[in-house]
Amino acid sequence: MAKKLPRTDVVVIGLGWAGAIIANELVDEGLNVVGIERGPWRDTARDFNVATVPDELRYVSRQELMLRTAQNTITIRNDPSQTALPMRSWGSFHPGNGTGGAGNHWAGITFRFQPHEFRLRSHLLERYGADAMPPELTLQDWGTDWAEMEPHYAAFERLAGISGKAANVNGEHREGGNPFEGMRSTDYPTPPMAQPYAPTLFAGAARNLGYKPFPVPSALLSQAYTNPLGVTMGPCTFCGFCTNFGCANYSKASAITTVLPALIRKEGFEARTSCEVLEVLTDSRGGRATGVRYIDSSGDEWEQPADLVIVSAFTFENVRLMLLSRIGTPYDPVTQRGTTGRNYAYQTANSVQMFFSDKNFNPFIGAGAVGMGIDEYNNDNFDHSGLGFFGGGSIRVTPIGAAPINTRPVPPGTPKWGSEWKKATVANYLSTMSIGCEASSYATRTNYLSLDPTYKDRLGRPLLRVTFDFPANDLKMAKYCTGKVAEIARSMNPRQIVEQPMHGHWNGTPYQSSHVVGGFVMGADPATSSVNKHLQVWGVPNLFVVGASAFPQNPGYNPTGTVGALAFKAAHAIRHYYLKNPGEMITA
Repeated sequence: MAKKLPRTDVVVIGLGWAGAIIANELVDEGLNVVGIERGPWRDTARDFNVATVPDELRYVSRQELMLRTAQNTITIRNDPSQTALPMRSWGSFHPGNGTGGAGNHWAGITFRFQPHEFRLRSHLLERYGADAMPPELTLQDWGTDWAEMEPHYAAFERLAGISGKAANVNGEHREGGNPFEGMRSTDYPTPPMAQPYAPTLFAGAARNLGYKPFPVPSALLSQAYTNPLGVTMGPCTFCGFCTNFGCANYSKASAITTVLPALIRKEGFEARTSCEVLEVLTDSRGGRATGVRYIDSSGDEWEQPADLVIVSAFTFENVRLMLLSRIGTPYDPVTQRGTTGRNYAYQTANSVQMFFSDKNFNPFIGAGAVGMGIDEYNNDNFDHSGLGFFGGGSIRVTPIGAAPINTRPVPPGTPKWGSEWKKATVANYLSTMSIGCEASSYATRTNYLSLDPTYKDRLGRPLLRVTFDFPANDLKMAKYCTGKVAEIARSMNPRQIVEQPMHGHWNGTPYQSSHVVGGFVMGADPATSSVNKHLQVWGVPNLFVVGASAFPQNPGYNPTGTVGALAFKAAHAIRHYYLKNPGEMITA
């Protein structure tokens, strides 16, 4: 029997980017907020000390910052005819654990989505017609638009101190930025990062072919910066221990370096760590959230009543918690009815590796989000007529730092071990670079999330079952875009190139990205979406579910900037609409 606690105004589940932003905004509104986090409290000085953080064995091989699969895992399969099996170790993606979530170990690449992405289905139908739409795709509009999203992108960039070069500020076009970006209200808070050799070489080759390269927008700061909450960060030092690592220099923006240091000092906020929410509680009609039930590190169960419930965990846990709480109707891939679990999507990773004989890239110098990119083959920036697919990818060179254990850039055919493998490592370590293509993942009828009928977690609850495979649309897109990358690579005159487009079935073993989206998507129609444009659950107006779970599909960009914008968007709606008139905010 859960012990009942005194009521609070707001309970927030998860203290990563989304949860920390919303909690801070609502505390500033004068509300009492309880934040519940499954993992431990993270602190830069203690957890990411400069003397201990550059430990590849600890943070990459042993995944210290990731969720333990003993805490929770998923089951996976490629299609509904298969039996899903548990993921025993994190391969394909790296969920975070503790305050800051995956933002502690993310790379820091921080794009805004393009304006047409928020009305993608309508845009494609208008440009190409219904006959051009691949029948396997279940694309949707988001129920919002660029005008509504842009101020919240700007708020997130100011909070995080994002480094970059703007191309379109209030209609003024500037050289050197991304020519495909939507019109911005402000410039980036900090200038772009200095570029190492490999991105500079790529940008020159791309420019010679007529493309317009730009610095990748980065949550790794190019200079010291104090954000609107009074939290100061320092410039990136290109240490090479960034992706999968916490930042010892206070240079990588995350919830623990931008929000939580200010939030934890505010009256009205309480953080409860090492506590796992078991379900969102509702009234007898299921039309109102009454609080949450959770378990603490001692195994004791508690009920936290609240007037407002915010679910802001990782995509998988957002959807699983809604399924376990019986909120919304589970999606059925046969009838296509139900919305909880619908439109799960991923990211389609492609690359071209280049081996040179006359280059020294100093690859140990790097950072998760330093680099140069082009967008000519991303999203719908190019004519898709007659190609047989939609979507595209962000083409870029982003040297994250060649850490010594896992970086072995050897040509195909090299033995996996032994003296020849060692010789190939020595010969190629300094002189190899890759051009990546982080590409779109479009929703289909048979890619979805559900509760597993067989496997349970340590508390006896069903695991989340992921049913996913790359659709033919995305595989065609991957081959096409990787071919365009190879053209740039050949112009750079390497000794050898290796094209690596995504192909075949999704395999959960190798890491690809943590950009999992959908399953509790936003939209304007309750028949095909779970939350409205304010991230408010249809039919349960005091419940908000915020995160990449709201994306109806994934464009060729990293999702975190949009997650941050959606958090500010939801908080704005609560502060300016919901609190003044609690209820459905359909027309606001």
